Amino acid sequence: MQLMADRDYRISSACGVIGYMNEQGVRTSGRDVIQSIALMHERSNGLGGGFAAYGIYPEYKDFYAFHMMYENEEAKKTAENYLEQNYEIKRSEPIPVKEIKVIKSWPIIWRYFLKPFAVKGNETEQDFVVKTVMFINQNIKNAFVASSGKNMGIFKGVGYPEDIGEFFRLEEYKAYTWTAHGRFPTNSVAWWGGAHPFGILDWSIVHNGEISSYGINKRYLENYGYKCSFFTDTEVITYLFDLLSRKHELSFEILAKVLSAPFWKQIDRMPQEEKEFYKNLRIIYSSALVNGPFAVIAANNTSMVGLNDRIKLRP
Repeated sequence: MQLMADRDYRISSACGVIGYMNEQGVRTSGRDVIQSIALMHERSNGLGGGFAAYGIYPEYKDFYAFHMMYENEEAKKTAENYLEQNYEIKRSEPIPVKEIKVIKSWPIIWRYFLKPFAVKGNETEQDFVVKTVMFINQNIKNAFVASSGKNMGIFKGVGYPEDIGEFFRLEEYKAYTWTAHGRFPTNSVAWWGGAHPFGILDWSIVHNGEISSYGINKRYLENYGYKCSFFTDTEVITYLFDLLSRKHELSFEILAKVLSAPFWKQIDRMPQEEKEFYKNLRIIYSSALVNGPFAVIAANNTSMVGLNDRIKLRP
């Protein structure tokens, strides 16, 4: 995978993010979201752009839609052998793209509609899919999972977001929720797998900011089987959303207070019962606290939410 150094292009407060959702489930073309993110052209530098779309595969809504990137045919063959051993593959096909002048090269981009074979023991289907994503990203060289949810997909790459949208022919898709990201890499290199959004199952995250707690967040997630492979702090935020909402069953209101926790001085001024709750929350989830300036839009199949750092250092 070709990596592009960002040191000559860095503006740490940049990145453009956008998201919108039709609460009635009415699907709209990707043309609108492309035009919307293009208005923030100056907030990215051509080193990454991408989109998440929900509701785009109604005919395969009961299957996990894996969007995959491969650097070569050998990686594709190895990953497909692994998938065939563990999943019913309902459909396998290249993701349609349009060759455009400004995008010079790209990996092999493929999608699969999958259903796990019988899951053993207390493991859920979702646990099994997460393990699959971790295994491929960690152990199959030059193979990367871009998204793995049902009835949704992530389309991303190296380029301005409006060019990535044209490249993936997003005007041909219809979705009820769209998010988009234009990247200004801060502390990581630019490559196709490292562009935003990041996803696991049906969660997707677009992010503007810089996470100083990456190391401790990464080690915390590793205790629960998550492996970070993409050289970016947004991956950490994505896995924290999955862990806290799906595995720990926290509401978004509580999840937000874990990731962007109140300051201790704020907790000290709370009524006693509330004070005890937030004190315990900060102690239990101290390693899940996200430090640094950030703004994220998180989406899944049923909702979309926004979250800022505690002192709103990112728009």
